[in-house]
Amino acid sequence: MTADVHTPLSRWQVLLMAFATGVAVASNYYAQPLLHTIAGEFGVSFGRAGTLVTAAQLSYGVGVVLLVPLGDMFERRRLIVVMSLLSASGLVVSALSHQFAWLLVGTAITGLFSVVAQVLVPFAATLARPEERGRVVGTVMSGLLLGILLARTVAGALSSLGDWRWVYWMAAGTLVLTTWVLYRTLPRFHQHAGLGYGALLRSIGTLFAQEPVFRLRTLLGALSFAMFAMFWTPLAFLLAGAPYHYSDATIGLFGLVGAAGTLAAGLAGRMADRGKAALATTLALVLLAASWLPLGFSTQSLVALVVGVLVLDLAAQLLHVSNQNVVFALRPEARNRLNAGYMTGYFIGGSVGSLVSAQVYGAYGWIGVCLTGAGVAVVAMGVWAWAVIAEKRKAS
Repeated sequence: MTADVHTPLSRWQVLLMAFATGVAVASNYYAQPLLHTIAGEFGVSFGRAGTLVTAAQLSYGVGVVLLVPLGDMFERRRLIVVMSLLSASGLVVSALSHQFAWLLVGTAITGLFSVVAQVLVPFAATLARPEERGRVVGTVMSGLLLGILLARTVAGALSSLGDWRWVYWMAAGTLVLTTWVLYRTLPRFHQHAGLGYGALLRSIGTLFAQEPVFRLRTLLGALSFAMFAMFWTPLAFLLAGAPYHYSDATIGLFGLVGAAGTLAAGLAGRMADRGKAALATTLALVLLAASWLPLGFSTQSLVALVVGVLVLDLAAQLLHVSNQNVVFALRPEARNRLNAGYMTGYFIGGSVGSLVSAQVYGAYGWIGVCLTGAGVAVVAMGVWAWAVIAEKRKAS
């Protein structure tokens, strides 16, 4: 194991990594407020258009498994630069596509390599001072959340000003510029796990087998992101139809509402530094379940929709950052593999949530989506309650 530089991160570097994480992961979400526009241009159904979201999340999940563990083999800064540029190439393919199949291909390429965000997060945790690790991870994850949510706002605005392809050209340019700044700013860092690539991938399964907390937190992450995706994937269909009839730009503005969830990332980091991750988890799960009540009235009340978005996004990020802080603390020398395993489950949950919600919306409408999301929330609360009870029995 060698490290060229291992100095604590400066405030500027933390903010840069947060921004870069947001720019990278945003690439998977630009299409969401544009789904009805894309469906119209390519002459496909809403369900088929929704497969763009599923393709992005599935390819992201594949990238998490196959690419994120490389952070335990190769020099981090170089890996981050290469993956970022390849992700930008997928955005260019999407911008140039004139057939829906090519748009899917570009989306898949971007999703596969945008997992650079999940190399940046454990890199930040590794370089942070131990007493500040929770805060640093929370800050970087705030950037990731802002990227996910503001992508919708930016995409909606640019689509209204011009063509939806402008969104992808802008995204590619921003990602290339950010990559150049990362190359100039980040320290070199090489930490080799002493394993070949095959053994490195197999060790993720070993970690799952050996760490029950890892399994629990991954399952909770998958369930929470499934709920997150169940809401955001069909939202464009709801807002583009009666009674709202909103434009792409207006639909995208709802990303600003959800951006309040970034407050939860910082809160989760501070609670983790104080040893209160379990309390943060309980609070997040209760709020996730409660959020579906106002969301159920979204077809009748814009206020209910806004309240539901705020609660859902805040709770989802509170749980996600709490999960990651707990997982990163298990085995510091294997943070990339731990993050790979956790994020694989996380995005599998999101992919299933997107796919299910698009089909449920088509068959049962918005109420069907909300009832399904509430059901998943009940399952997540049951899993956590069972784990807490089991831990108390073990302790006694």
